[in-house]
Amino acid sequence: MAISGIFSALIIGLIIGALGRLVVPGKQRIPLWLTVLIGIGAALIGTFAATKLGVAHTRGIDWIELIIQIALAAGGVSLAAGLYRREKV
Repeated sequence: MAISGIFSALIIGLIIGALGRLVVPGKQRIPLWLTVLIGIGAALIGTFAATKLGVAHTRGIDWIELIIQIALAAGGVSLAAGLYRREKV
């Protein structure tokens, strides 16, 4: 993987993770690096799921794939916030 690919994965992970955090109500006390990791994971798993569902490649913006990725990121952020909070207490 080239440097540009790693940089792209970080940016996409940050965006998807941030959108996932916006969807989850309340304040999530998790670090930025964890949000990025969740976002990268959600983007990869969401792309895989969209491919399996046959909605990964559509004309224009792949809205269904994006919604799947954000939903996965929101679930990951919720789970991480709950687990992270328990470990800190």
